[in-house]
Amino acid sequence: MDKKLTFAIDFDGCITEYGFPEIGEQTNQQLKLLLTLNKLKKKGHKLILWTSRGTPALEEAIRWCNENGLEFDAHNKNPFYEKKSGPSPKIIADYYIDDKALEFGDDISRKRSLKFLRSLLDE
Repeated sequence: MDKKLTFAIDFDGCITEYGFPEIGEQTNQQLKLLLTLNKLKKKGHKLILWTSRGTPALEEAIRWCNENGLEFDAHNKNPFYEKKSGPSPKIIADYYIDDKALEFGDDISRKRSLKFLRSLLDE
């Protein structure tokens, strides 16, 4: 793939287990994500840390990532894309990696997400 992609990655629950405001432990799958993100970055893709963490918890997460070999191109903003509609808190990315996300990109994922959401109505 020649096109360079932009990934917005959540910290808590994706790169480490949720431990906010502390840094959570890292599972084997989360380590694999970190290593894969490093490889994507080396191929020229952009990585943006997309997290709800504010200062100083954000700085701690950035430091933890750097100490573990993962450097992001940006934090909570996309400087590589100019919005045509004006300022907005949502950054533009090709893909969002978030442990709290529901997929809604194709028919199968839409049906799965709608089934989950509808199950909440039955509670």
